[in-house]
Amino acid sequence: MTALNQLTIAEARDALRKGDTTSLALTEACLAAIEGAGALNAFVHHTPEIAREQAKAADARLAAGDAPAMCGIPLGIKDLFCTKGVPSQAASNILKGFRPEYESTVTSQLFGAGAVMLGKLNMDEFAMGSSNESSCYGNAVNPWRRGNDTAELTPGGSSGGSAAAVAADLCLAATGTDTGGSIRQPAAFTGIVGIKPTYGRVSRWGIVAFASSLDQAGPMTKTVRDAAIMLGAMAGPDAKDSTCSDLPVPDFEAALTGDIRGKKIGIPREYRMDGMPAEIEKLWSDGAAMLKDAGAEIVDISLPHTKYALPAYYVVAPAEASSNLARYDGVRYGHRAKLGQGDGITEMYEKTRAEGFGKEVQRRVMVGTYVLSAGFYDAYYNRARKVRALIKRDFELAFEAGIDSILTPATPSSAFGLGEMADADPVAMYLNDVFTVTVNLAGLPGIAVPTGLDGRGLPLGLQLIGRPWEEGDLLNHAYVLERATGFVSKPAKWW
Repeated sequence: MTALNQLTIAEARDALRKGDTTSLALTEACLAAIEGAGALNAFVHHTPEIAREQAKAADARLAAGDAPAMCGIPLGIKDLFCTKGVPSQAASNILKGFRPEYESTVTSQLFGAGAVMLGKLNMDEFAMGSSNESSCYGNAVNPWRRGNDTAELTPGGSSGGSAAAVAADLCLAATGTDTGGSIRQPAAFTGIVGIKPTYGRVSRWGIVAFASSLDQAGPMTKTVRDAAIMLGAMAGPDAKDSTCSDLPVPDFEAALTGDIRGKKIGIPREYRMDGMPAEIEKLWSDGAAMLKDAGAEIVDISLPHTKYALPAYYVVAPAEASSNLARYDGVRYGHRAKLGQGDGITEMYEKTRAEGFGKEVQRRVMVGTYVLSAGFYDAYYNRARKVRALIKRDFELAFEAGIDSILTPATPSSAFGLGEMADADPVAMYLNDVFTVTVNLAGLPGIAVPTGLDGRGLPLGLQLIGRPWEEGDLLNHAYVLERATGFVSKPAKWW
């Protein structure tokens, strides 16, 4: 029999309802797996007492016969989500010791549905990074390795701890956030599924802000069906978030019919980048062929402003970050630097922020402050906003022409080694987001699905981009792709 911590959400839900297992047993199996996985550094705040209490409460609900799909399911929560009474520090020293007096909307909805919190997960500081190397907790480590090579690999970022925990079966699923690819890129690097919903589908209230017009929370799971189940519990209107849609949440799982006959899948020619590895090119064409075999029509499309997406993103995101992170000044909460004799409030701000923020966060805050400053606002920020509107229009034209979803690679490579890019030009690291940032700039839903292994045995993923608010259709396309590729590989246990 499959070990309890290796179950999918759907399998665990069915086993719980049949009485074949209990939430407490599932939770204990995950806690034991976490205990033995210190080398991955995925969980950074452990909450076993809370988990056991929630599991017992879930078992009582299950016994009463009125339990939602997520009831009793053990989850990991990214450290960006505020959880009442539990450290929530966005992997930054500036929030060391911060324990919120409130619960984020996403976690309160999950806990309201009976889900169990095993602990908080590692991530890049303030969600800024593509490799989980900017965390105050140290690097999260990918459970996958290159053949017999013992070099530690990145699980991707910023949701690297979430990706590593799900791939290593430390939890049944995890929450992630995606500002420029931070759910989809780590999912692709670790052989799991990650969906970024339409901007506004999931409330941002109680999630530490990076770039408010781009941030969106979503599930990171073992299968597409699990993503559908968990997204249904996370999504929904929220009066506390003015950007959250009041659209009703459909039954995403019911949308998984496996029938995509007559659907049009777009293949954007601009995503064929110079120097793209042959393995990724083949994976992409194979994925398109599989969708065609399932009855979809494959259509070449153009998204002409794609080449401007990365530069536009790396103006808009740091600009919003510099504004959002201005609140961390050492006055109200979090870290405060020790002051010398004669130091005033300005010195306190400077010292606190220099001590509390890591290098990548400092870099982005400075870039953001620069592009918003007088004399540069029009040259950079306003121009980037105009480019963003053009990128959004590219997608609108494609959907107006009848395209149902768009198939692209998820990442330009498989997982790279920790430290391999950290000291390089930061722009080289930013290129990891080349296929994902357009989706955030346009506010669209996107999903990464594991579809194969490269020559070194590392997972590779494809991305599907959907129409706004049509996550059900998108999940169904991903479900067809998942079934066609038959990806069932798991990392060999070394930790």
